[in-house]
Amino acid sequence: MERITFGLLGAGGFGREVMPFVRSSVAKTLLIPESYIDVYFVETWQPKERTVNDYTVISLDEFIKISGKKYFNVAVGNGEDRAAIVTRVSSNAESLTLFSPQTIILDCNNIGAGSIFCPNTMVTSNAKIGKFFQCNIYAYVAHDCIIGDFVTFAPGVRCNGRVHIEDYAYIGTNAVIREGTSDKPLRIGKGSQLTIVKGAVVGLGAVVTRDVPAGATVVGNPARIMEKR
Repeated sequence: MERITFGLLGAGGFGREVMPFVRSSVAKTLLIPESYIDVYFVETWQPKERTVNDYTVISLDEFIKISGKKYFNVAVGNGEDRAAIVTRVSSNAESLTLFSPQTIILDCNNIGAGSIFCPNTMVTSNAKIGKFFQCNIYAYVAHDCIIGDFVTFAPGVRCNGRVHIEDYAYIGTNAVIREGTSDKPLRIGKGSQLTIVKGAVVGLGAVVTRDVPAGATVVGNPARIMEKR
């Protein structure tokens, strides 16, 4: 059996939280023994440290030079930064979604490549999730949601049913997003009343009860747009 290489881009805080379940997730997805998987932290610059939490750290150039079958994911919280890294790596390695053993995925969901689901996360039913989504600890996506590409859920996000979140949105820790309805017209996309538009930021602990405009930051309960100073 051929050995495979997996590179986790980013050895910071989030990467260190993800790495402990990388090997088991890759083995389960590819149906190979964990002993046949070589796992590395990969940095886009020359790393100052060569080991982090007992895992070897290599540069992106070194990862690219490794021969054989390679897979990767990106443990970087900012969606636009994540997208830039994916552009650099995707021609050399194949993205792979990572699932913690404590993740629960129910029925009829469509999950994009390169997503990360941390411990105690959940996707219920009939959700559509874009590529390189990050679902941090204790966060969930409920029924009939549509999540764009490179969206980030911080810990404890509660995204209720029929919510549409556009590309690159960042949803802060313990934010609550009220469920939408199926009988009202949509601003963006089908299947939800409530829409969080491209590049929006939902602040820590915010309670979202209405649409969030593109590029806006909302905070508070109920969430309101934070005016720029």
